[in-house]
Amino acid sequence: MRSTEPPLRRLTVAVVCPDGDWPHDDWPAPDDAYVGRIVRPDPPFRVPEGTDVVVLRCENPSVSLPELRAASGDTDLPVIVVSPRGDTDTVVGVFQDGAGCLVEDDYCTHMLSSAVMAATVGHTYLSPTACAALREGAWRMTAGPHPQGAIERLRALLSPREREVMELLSTGLGAQEIGLRLRLSEKTVRNNLSNIYAKLDARGSTDAVLRWLGATPAAPVLRT
Repeated sequence: MRSTEPPLRRLTVAVVCPDGDWPHDDWPAPDDAYVGRIVRPDPPFRVPEGTDVVVLRCENPSVSLPELRAASGDTDLPVIVVSPRGDTDTVVGVFQDGAGCLVEDDYCTHMLSSAVMAATVGHTYLSPTACAALREGAWRMTAGPHPQGAIERLRALLSPREREVMELLSTGLGAQEIGLRLRLSEKTVRNNLSNIYAKLDARGSTDAVLRWLGATPAAPVLRT
C-alpha cells in the first residue's frame, strides 16, 4: 500500500514520450521543492525501480496509458498524463484510470511539479481544461441514468464543511491547497476527506469525485 504522507525527499520521475519529444528540458528547476531527478526509459518503456511517478506525454491516452500499465506491470503506479487531447471522453477515461491529466498549453512546469507531488499522496491532479471536461462528462451522465435528485441526496450526507472540501477537491486541488483556500490545516482537511470517503463509500479521492459529480453510481450508505 502506498504511503499517504508527503514525500520527505525529492522525487524521481520517469518521463515517457512514445509519440514525440519532451518539451520541458529545463524541468525540474534546481530549486524545485518536489522533483529531484528525471529518468527517460527506452521502449517498451519499462519503468525503472525506484521511480516515484511517471509522466506520460502522448497523443492518445486511451492507447498509450494501458500500454504503459502493461509494460510497467504496476497498476498502482502514479501516472500523470500530458496530452493535447482535452475532450470529455479522453479526460474521463484518464481520470477513471486514476491518472492525473494535464492538457497541452493548459499548464506550466510549476503545475507539473505540483501534479507529481499530489500523485504520491493519492490525489488525481487536473489542469483547468481537464477539470472542465470532467465536469462536462459528469453532467452528461447525470442527465441520463443518474437523476439529479440522487446526487443531491448523496451530497446531503456531508456536512457543510465537507461539501466545501469536496467542491474544491473536484476542481483539481489537493489537501494542502484546499487547506489554504479554507484556512484549515492540511491535517484537518485530510481528516475531512477520510470522513467524506466513508460517507460516500469511496475508495479514495478519484472515486469520491466521481460520486460527487454523479459520474458513477453511488452505493447505498447507511447512516447511524
